[in-house]
Amino acid sequence: MSEFPFPPGLVLFLGAFLLPQVQGKARTALVLGLPLLALVLIWSLPAGSTITLQFLQYALEPVSATAVGRLFATVFALAAFAGGLYGLWRAEPDGQGGYQLREGNVLELGAAYAYAGSAIGVTFAGDLITLFIFWELMALSSTLVLWSNSNDNPKAYGASMRYLLVHLAGGVILMGGIVWQVYASGSTAFVNMSELDSGAHWLIMAGFLINAGAPPLSAWVADAYPEASPSGMVFLSAFTTKTAVYVLLVGFAGAQVLIYIGLYMVFYGIFYALMENDMRRILAYSIVNQVGFMVTAIGIGSALALNGAAAHAFAHIIYKALMLMSAGSVLALTGQRKCTELGGLFRYMPLTAVFGIIGSLAIAAFPFTSGFVTKSLETSAAAYAGLVPAWFLLLTASAGAILYIGFKFPWFVFFNRDSGLHPPEAPRHMLWAMGFCAFLSIGIGVFPEPLYALLPHQPVDYQAYTIDHLVTQFQLLLFAAAAFFLLLPQMQVTPTISLDFDWFYRKLLKYLAREFSLKTMDARRLLEHRTLQRTEKMAERLYHRYGPQSVFARTWPSGVMVLWVAVLLAGSLVLYYLR
Repeated sequence: MSEFPFPPGLVLFLGAFLLPQVQGKARTALVLGLPLLALVLIWSLPAGSTITLQFLQYALEPVSATAVGRLFATVFALAAFAGGLYGLWRAEPDGQGGYQLREGNVLELGAAYAYAGSAIGVTFAGDLITLFIFWELMALSSTLVLWSNSNDNPKAYGASMRYLLVHLAGGVILMGGIVWQVYASGSTAFVNMSELDSGAHWLIMAGFLINAGAPPLSAWVADAYPEASPSGMVFLSAFTTKTAVYVLLVGFAGAQVLIYIGLYMVFYGIFYALMENDMRRILAYSIVNQVGFMVTAIGIGSALALNGAAAHAFAHIIYKALMLMSAGSVLALTGQRKCTELGGLFRYMPLTAVFGIIGSLAIAAFPFTSGFVTKSLETSAAAYAGLVPAWFLLLTASAGAILYIGFKFPWFVFFNRDSGLHPPEAPRHMLWAMGFCAFLSIGIGVFPEPLYALLPHQPVDYQAYTIDHLVTQFQLLLFAAAAFFLLLPQMQVTPTISLDFDWFYRKLLKYLAREFSLKTMDARRLLEHRTLQRTEKMAERLYHRYGPQSVFARTWPSGVMVLWVAVLLAGSLVLYYLR
């Protein structure tokens, strides 16, 4: 039992219900203070401390402090703080030193903090039942984050319903695996299951992979996230997929099937991001791409690879939030999100552009950014493990990431042609939040040792800044830059729509259902007619037999009844004498 037995995630989860109840300075203090309080509690829990509860014959551990859990919980709290600060962009001064939020924004922030608290709850869960409870709370609260933008974006409602259906389906699969695992083993402990020697393990892994954006349901990320508000997408990008990375890292480290799944995700994200016209969908596809690196590293399973997956997840949450904040600021101030309708904004939003470029450099693994000192752990792990094909593909994908996000996003949004849009610079809350994330992205890149000290497998015997690594990375950057500008005429985005797997359940299934309904209309009408006829005939027979005029319902005169009694008595006497 720890000295601070209160689960850190509950601070944010319970605090989410207080946000709508307070106003002014108190609400501002809650928005900024709750994540920091959760961060204090996270680091107040000594390593190895647990809280154990008894449920029926099972032992539950709502708190089990581990090194990797603390690492993910820390970055989740930081992301909640940055997202909350950024979420004040729609607030107006209330005249009392605080800020008055719009009703939709209050719902979004409340749901987002419940979402963040649930994600932290997963990182501290020591058993499968607790994990599942927080897992489903994440699904519900994140749906509310997306749904809360329905007034400003009518597409958000449909996207939130599809998002919910995908995650409820994943939850059902996960629940089936957990029930099977508990029944087979008699234990609820959340342990490594990378041997995959039972159907329960496969079901649990499938439930985790759905949240990670793995095939065949990778499309839900780009379908749902871009329809959220500018601040809502910041929250959505931080928790669901990275919580999935955490549980895969703990539960399935070394499962080689994850190498192939991760590599698919890596190139899937690049392919669609290169074709995409919508800047927010570009960033959504890049989430799948980057999570693919982490899943591949988890499949490799060495200490260096697992450290790389954890470090990359930490850095990715921050620099992806930075890029989404930059893109969200553009959307909020211009109302446009397609690259064909943007361009030339650097002159009008210079700080927003600089912060977006810093995020792009980080995702491109530019030296002295967080991406450089974290992603290299994964590629090096593949090389040290002798997985040459995987190493080559990861290196190729790194170059692709430089193309599709390192250059494409900032070029077409902030440079390129003048779109004729002249927006003002982003509001100060947006700039403060972007500055916070930019500071962390550069700080980790320049001083990686504090992050390395938090990684689960110690000591971390790795040096990011070596001559060969720097030369290799600068070669990738230079060749990618040359390729981008040489192929720029061919890479000009066009106002097109990219079809993904979600087309099958959004369009094809709907079309097939409509066609089936039309083709079978006559047969259904005939069946309904015959069923109605038979029902009516049966009702008539029942009425005739049991209705008020039926044989059983008739009333008989007293004399007739006495006659029948006499006949029955006479018959009884005859039978008695004949026996």
